[in-house]
Amino acid sequence: MRPCGFARRSLLGGVLFAASVAISAPDLGASSERTAHTARSASPADQLYDELALEGVLARDAFTAAYERLAQTGVEAPALAIADMRRPSTEPRLVIVDLHRRTVALRTWVAHGAGSGDLFAERFSNTHDSHQTSLGLYRVGARIRSPRHGPALLLEGLDPGLNDQARVRQVIIHGADYVSEAFIARTGRLGRSWGCPAVPRDQMVLVAGALADGGYLYLYGA
Repeated sequence: MRPCGFARRSLLGGVLFAASVAISAPDLGASSERTAHTARSASPADQLYDELALEGVLARDAFTAAYERLAQTGVEAPALAIADMRRPSTEPRLVIVDLHRRTVALRTWVAHGAGSGDLFAERFSNTHDSHQTSLGLYRVGARIRSPRHGPALLLEGLDPGLNDQARVRQVIIHGADYVSEAFIARTGRLGRSWGCPAVPRDQMVLVAGALADGGYLYLYGA
């Protein structure tokens, strides 16, 4: 009889041990999620995004794409402007980050090209006379005075096939009266350019001060 009793005790002990292991075993899925979150939070882009408190101001994926594309150039830029062209033109979808001070220098409106859409930019092109916005990374050049638009900034498209025709297309940053709250109130959207990232005329001085001669602009779109 002892062997049977021993077997029952062993079986019971085995069940209790198995239950103990099941209860104390780590949640591998949760652990993987924590590890992934830690790795993501440790990236320079995520660290700066959180430091600048950009949640609700600029989408994380747009900021990360811009920051990592700039990092590929190997240049220590003084400022990076990011426009999330997935957002409607009625939102202040342009954010300028001072990379030296690690602060947000400006948040404002920016127009897209007439060929790209109305309220939303839905089409993008690098083609001359398309009047569409070109996505990607631009180096911001010298201050100029446009005969048509007044104070402006030259742009050099750095992504072949995506925006490298910017100079030929005369794509520049310039101020425009159709980029304003008043225009939105009248029409329900911003006015549109011929492909230039136009900004409010009364903020062109601030934009130029932050970006001229060495800043970068990244236009993000799905």
